[in-house]
Formats: sequence, structure tokens, C-alpha cells
Amino acid sequence: MLSLVLCACSGLRYYAQAVHGQGELVLRRQPVRKLLQDPSTDPKLAARLSLALAARGFASRHLGLPDNRSYTTYVALRRSYVVWNVFATPRYSVDAVRHCFPVAGCVAYRGWFSEAAAKADAARLRSAGDDVWVGGVPAYSTLGWFADPILSTMLGWDDDELASTIFHELAHQLIYAKGDTAFNESFATFVQTEGLREWRASRGLSPDDGRAQAMDDGFTKLVLDLRDRLQELYASGADTEAMEAGKQREIAAFRQRYAQWRDANWPNEHNYDAWVARPINNAQLLPFGLYDQWTPAFDAIFRKGGSQWPAFYARVRELASEPKAARDAALKALLP
Repeated sequence: MLSLVLCACSGLRYYAQAVHGQGELVLRRQPVRKLLQDPSTDPKLAARLSLALAARGFASRHLGLPDNRSYTTYVALRRSYVVWNVFATPRYSVDAVRHCFPVAGCVAYRGWFSEAAAKADAARLRSAGDDVWVGGVPAYSTLGWFADPILSTMLGWDDDELASTIFHELAHQLIYAKGDTAFNESFATFVQTEGLREWRASRGLSPDDGRAQAMDDGFTKLVLDLRDRLQELYASGADTEAMEAGKQREIAAFRQRYAQWRDANWPNEHNYDAWVARPINNAQLLPFGLYDQWTPAFDAIFRKGGSQWPAFYARVRELASEPKAARDAALKALLP
């Protein structure tokens, strides 16, 4: 009974901070058009907001994304991130400690509006023996429950990332399969990528050269390979001491493979060096692959529908309504 009471109190605290954090965003929203008409608005801020508003209009007119009040208001935050996500796995598993919510379903993390609260949650999970990682989030979607604002945490990005993130978050509002993170994020990532291609073309800009994406894809492949190796180790039935030694051995070997890959393919790039140099655990590997696992399948659906957004969304809605096993099988059949 004591355990149940403690879990209930912990859950209440979590929901209370979520309500307070979301309420703060709602109360502090300012209409973007009003800010653009105000001569006291900083010119640099006005330029970024103008771009965001243009991307928001393009999303509805050309990409078929929701036409609502989302991303028509602005909130200035006095912090680097709007939310901090806490990921956790058992010490010898690459499967997430999952959390289930009434609207979003079960997900692989819990989001906190306070960094201190996120670190406290991480410490609690770590004391229970779990591997834990805390990651800052500049933007998120409420799935249409609220009119999501443009946040100051989003404005440090370049033009492409700012516009494409608006496409990504609006895609979550359009179609969402409860409890299926890989499906939802891959769908939104495809809309983000294809939407950005069309957005750049509409502005007379040349296509993205794909260099950054190729580098990111290569690094993700290395990390997923490490995760597969660890999963095989943990399923081997070895004792705790052997698994700990094997875990550290696999992480060390990953660092060597990373250095070889970087030097052979991207000798002047060091984007991932800091991530690789820091201590690595199972929880840090969780976000990799979630955002692009099914993107080639969504690309195939888009092309089969004549590259028309209405036909694409109709098929994705059908998939979202199916049981997860059937949905995964249909998507897998579309992979190259």
C-alpha cells in the first residue's frame, strides 16, 4: 500500500508540473502579427517571427496541414529548452522504461518543464539501478489540444530548421497513432523533409545538398549497430559481471568504429565528437532510429499517391487506425 501511495504522489506531482508548465505557455502567448506591428519589437526577432509566420501559412496552404492558431503566437522563455525529457532503461536492456498517458499513449520518456525536476526524476531512476539520460527539447506538440506557440527556444535555428520544425509539429496534430512513437515521429519527419523541399522550391532556393542528412544517417547507423550488439549481449544469459564487462567493451569498440568512420568519410567534421566522448549508456541510445525508422516507407506511400498530400494523408490515416502489428507489417513491406 505504501508503494501505491508513493507512486500516486509521484504521478500527481508529474501531472501538476505539466499543467503548470503548459498553463504558463498559454498565459504568456503574444500574437505574432501584433508584435510585428509594434515598432518596439527587436528587428532581429521580427525577422525570425516573419519567417515562422510565412512557413506556418505555407504549411496549411500547400502541405495540407492544420489551419488553426498554432504557431501564430509567440512566447519568450528565460531558459534554453521548453521541456527536458527523461529516458531510462534497465541497466542491462535497451528497452525503454515506458510511461503511459491518457492522450499520448505509452512513450519512452517523461517530459518536465523544469530542468531541476527532470534531474531529480533522473536521480530517482538512477538510484533504482536504471541507465538514465536527460535531453533538452526546444519544441513539442500538444497534438492540437492547445494552440502551440512559436517559442524563443526555436529561434536560434537556421531558417530551414525553423520552418521544417513547424511542419513537423503540425504533422503530429494532423495524424497521431496512440502509443506508436516510431510511426508518429517517422511520419512527421517525412512531412518535415518533403515539406522543406517544397518550401525551398517555393522561395526560389536550390535543393538541400543532403550533406548534413547523409552525415546524420551515417552516425545513426553506427549507434543503432551498437544498440543491436548490446541487445544481443543482454539476451545471452551471461551473468551480471560478464554483461557489465561486455557492455563497456562494446561501447569502447563503438568509439573506435566512430573514429574510423569519421576520418574516412568526414575528416573535417566533428559534430558528434562530444557525444561520443561523454559516458554512454543504454538510455542515450533510445532516441536514435525513432525519428526515421519508417521514413522510407512514408516516402514510398507519397510517391505511390502521385506525390499528392491528400492521397498521402488518407493512406497514413488508414495505417494509423490499424493494430500496431498490422501497421508495422505494412510499413516493413514498403521499405527498400
